Amino acid sequence: MPPFVFAIIYSFLGFLLLLSVFFTVKQQTAAILERFGRFHSIRHSGLQIKIPLIDQISGRLSLKIQQLDVIIETKTLDDVFVRLKVSVQYKVIREKVYEAYYKLDYPHDQITSYVFDVVRAEVPKMKLDDVFVKKDDIAIAVKAELNDAMSDYGYDIIKTLVTDIDPDAQVKSAMNRINASEREKIAAQYEGDAQRILIVEKAKAEAESKRLQGQGIADQRREIARGLEESVEVLNKVGINSQEASALIVVTQHYDTLQSLGEGTNSNLILLPNTPQTGSNMLNDMVASFTASNQIGEAIKQGNKNKKA
Repeated sequence: MPPFVFAIIYSFLGFLLLLSVFFTVKQQTAAILERFGRFHSIRHSGLQIKIPLIDQISGRLSLKIQQLDVIIETKTLDDVFVRLKVSVQYKVIREKVYEAYYKLDYPHDQITSYVFDVVRAEVPKMKLDDVFVKKDDIAIAVKAELNDAMSDYGYDIIKTLVTDIDPDAQVKSAMNRINASEREKIAAQYEGDAQRILIVEKAKAEAESKRLQGQGIADQRREIARGLEESVEVLNKVGINSQEASALIVVTQHYDTLQSLGEGTNSNLILLPNTPQTGSNMLNDMVASFTASNQIGEAIKQGNKNKKA
């Protein structure tokens, strides 16, 4: 084989060897470097160097915040089965990459076990309504327990959140019915109050209307009485005594009433005597009554003329 072929082969192998000396680590990532299968060092982001064939990259760990969703089914104090979704946000501590990589193989399983343990210890102490109200207390308890347990393994628990509380379907249906009943009860109370206010206000309006109507009738009667009094005084001034004046006013009002009744096209007037009589006698009495009224009026006018003479 020609010497230049060996030169090319050696050059190519040297190039590959040179490439294996350098390696890069991404941002927010840690690389674990082992030498002959034993931990050697931890390399962070940037261009790094290792000894070819001696140093090996055993693994890489992300230093970013990660999230694990854990769903737990447990029972409350009032014997209601409920499913909770707990979201755990965690990350690898930069200074404890060694512990995170070598001490714990399955961090997700470990975190899930602690979440189950804490939730199933806390929720059975609460009623269903308290679980909804105190979900932050459950999250705080989970976070405290996880921090104590996982810090030794190089993990920091950033936040724990109870993101979902899902009771049994029948329980949710019952809760909805209770809520609907409460709202209907409140609506009925408001409607009852509104009806009561309407009734009270209507009664007040009717009372005020009656009061004003009574006041109007009283004022009307007062004015009528004042008008009659003035009429009697005027007739007295011309020499007509009170008895004659009263008779004249009665006759005048009698004819005014007949005139007003006659103005209505659909009105019928029936005059009945005080005692039962035949038709002819009733007509004669009505004629006699009108004649007597006219005679009284003429007598009053004649007496006034004589007094003036």
